[in-house]
Amino acid sequence: MKEIYCSQTHDDYAQTDDLSNYLYSVSQRLPPSNSSFSNLAGINGGYDQIKYPAAKQGDWDVENNQEAALEKKKVKDTTTSSVSTSSISKSSLRNFEDYHAVNTCVYLHNHTAVIIEMEDMDSTAEQLSEVLMSSDELGMNKQLFSQVFTLWMVSPLLELQLKPSHKPYDIRKRWNYLLEQYSHASYYRQQRDECRLIVQRNVFFSQQLEEKIKDQKIIELLYEEARHNVLQGRYPCEEVHYIMLGGIQARIELGPYNPQQHTIHFFREKQGKYLPLHIRKSSTWSWLPISCKNSAEVKLLEQFKRIPISTTNRKLMKKYLEFCWSLPFYGSAYFEGQIEQPVTGLTSLMTHQDQPVLVAINADGLYIMDDIKYVLLLGLKFEEFSWEYARPSREENPNCLPCLFVQFNIVENGTTVSKILQIFSRQASLMDTLITAFMKQTRMKKDDETDKPADHAGDVEGHSSYILGSYPSTLPCLSNRLNRLTLATFDEDGHCIGQMGSWSFSF
Repeated sequence: MKEIYCSQTHDDYAQTDDLSNYLYSVSQRLPPSNSSFSNLAGINGGYDQIKYPAAKQGDWDVENNQEAALEKKKVKDTTTSSVSTSSISKSSLRNFEDYHAVNTCVYLHNHTAVIIEMEDMDSTAEQLSEVLMSSDELGMNKQLFSQVFTLWMVSPLLELQLKPSHKPYDIRKRWNYLLEQYSHASYYRQQRDECRLIVQRNVFFSQQLEEKIKDQKIIELLYEEARHNVLQGRYPCEEVHYIMLGGIQARIELGPYNPQQHTIHFFREKQGKYLPLHIRKSSTWSWLPISCKNSAEVKLLEQFKRIPISTTNRKLMKKYLEFCWSLPFYGSAYFEGQIEQPVTGLTSLMTHQDQPVLVAINADGLYIMDDIKYVLLLGLKFEEFSWEYARPSREENPNCLPCLFVQFNIVENGTTVSKILQIFSRQASLMDTLITAFMKQTRMKKDDETDKPADHAGDVEGHSSYILGSYPSTLPCLSNRLNRLTLATFDEDGHCIGQMGSWSFSF
């Protein structure tokens, strides 16, 4: 039996000094080696280099000559726009002689970035956020902005949501250590990785409150982040829905339909801006200068043409978000992992290998997605499953990964049975911590609704009422692809009545 690790509660998560134990992670799909980070949050060049310049290699370079640094950021310079960090001053330094400034870029998904001069290396994410919200150029509703968004440290390999007390500079210095702990990339790929500060939606912000927001600038940022997730394949849906969303995006960016400009050829060349890779994949004959009536560019153009000229961008963005809000995994944090593929024959036995997956976790549940075909394999609400985190059986072996066991009920041949799925991932402990936090949040909400005491930290610590072996109370309500999962099956008495893959060697 593997040694089981009991994770911290949400309160412990907030108080610990060990960065590796309390950072929520979202794993990015590894892009091609020639990709630049600017494509992560923006399309076709990324950020607005005129109003908000984005330093690439020098985001965290120390300016030894302060006067030279200030000269580069004159307010009237038409190519730059800086934000003064009045709340992060030299007076907070213990030793004035050691004073030096760091120019830090904070990026937004709407193709803009703000340069902040961080004069204190101990500046927290909360302090940086306050400076950002004070920016006249952004003009945000400060109170609403601080509730909806937070700072994330992001790279192509890893994303971390920062808590208010986190020190971005310290996290940046420890980035290679965090990659070693949580990334599945090779050592050489980790050494080339670069992280940046990005403003993104707070994973704990309520979707119900989000749907009531009327502030246009906040809606725009939410739309841009949702668009990014759609194009990255993080929001799997049907092709017709991708075409609809792509048409809305094209209308927002291109304006009303112009028959002289917006042709089939135009959308064939530009479809990468509006559709995720697996939808825009061309056929063997894509080099021919023609498009069939069922091609993605033809459907995209037709959808684009249907939008009335009088429709405002505000309505279009809201329409885009309304569809994304309907997706069960909206607002999730994402983790990378792998699962065993079922062996279906001699050929698959010889070529058998684990399948990469994305694990999405939000306030409602857990969702496992095929990271290659971009489809939902399994979706479970919190009341529908139990879980357990396990350390690797051979911790000295770097190829032996931690895992997350997920148990849920289904009906087979008229009988309720329990299924267990094993997810292998270096980020399993992070998944465990986030699920625990959401479970505690859900339990407290239920207690508030029934006028019971809200202090139930003991109910969640160590998963006392959620560990494997106790049956979930309900059956999964989402459409799942169980035939693509390697599962163990147990009866109501806990006896194993069916096993697949490596489970066959466990019982």
